[in-house]
Amino acid sequence: MLDADVTVALIKATVQIDQPINDAKRMVGTGFLINVPKKDGTMETVLVTAAHVFEKMPAPEVRVGWRVQNPKGAWVYMPSNIIIRTKDGPAWFQHPSQDIAVIPVSVPAGAREAVLPETLLADDSTFAADHVTAGDEMMTLGYPHGLSANVAGFPILRAGKLASYPVAPSAAFPTFLIDLTAVPGNSGGPVFMATPAGKGFIAGVLIKQVEDGDQRLELGVVTDSIFVRQTIDVMLKAEAAGQVPVNLRVQPAAPAPMHTPAGATTDTKDMIPLSGTAHAKPSGEETESSSGSAVGQ
Repeated sequence: MLDADVTVALIKATVQIDQPINDAKRMVGTGFLINVPKKDGTMETVLVTAAHVFEKMPAPEVRVGWRVQNPKGAWVYMPSNIIIRTKDGPAWFQHPSQDIAVIPVSVPAGAREAVLPETLLADDSTFAADHVTAGDEMMTLGYPHGLSANVAGFPILRAGKLASYPVAPSAAFPTFLIDLTAVPGNSGGPVFMATPAGKGFIAGVLIKQVEDGDQRLELGVVTDSIFVRQTIDVMLKAEAAGQVPVNLRVQPAAPAPMHTPAGATTDTKDMIPLSGTAHAKPSGEETESSSGSAVGQ
């Protein structure tokens, strides 16, 4: 069920993905939940994130930070583990050229109403239909440095101006820039636009920050939502061919530490670069140039 306010709907659908490394550190990323219609008419829920979030988490399981309401209406943080890899390889489905991954998940009963419809993902006509252009405000949700907005585990909402022109077509411009600081823990979070009427759409997925040498440029790189749609299609075709990587299951998990801006933070480097300091064009395409780089979050 979709909230009338797309911002609130996305807050509810966005979850923390984390993996403990030791007693003092954990790796953190962000993901969001989408319902995908299958050919037989049933729905399948997938967790969408940046592919490097899963790639850089070495253990076979990660924690997903569900939130449910108790009988009194209070929100409770209730994480569980999902399998992301087996001895045979990744359990997620990845876009062949973009930093996007999806993985089927079983959502706990109390969190299922938070899952968003696939129709909320922008397609190649959305930016033109909504007259999206440079200077428009976009918002993103995530867990910077593993911080949550509160002890219930909801994500932190941030906003920035669209800093690229043009942004379409996606075949020519697969990524675009937004004017905000992307920090470790934000990777995989949805980037979206909302209208005064409360409607809107998911424009893309935050994947990295832009740096010039050692200087952060306060810019985030966003992969267009069309590539989320394409990755979902990869998953559906593989499933139809019987190529499901693993029978995913939800397992009880020890609660992840909930750190909020008002409380202590953990000593953690939540996400590490894709490959050291990966040199990249703002579009996300790798280059050997030493003047600009984009570091995965």
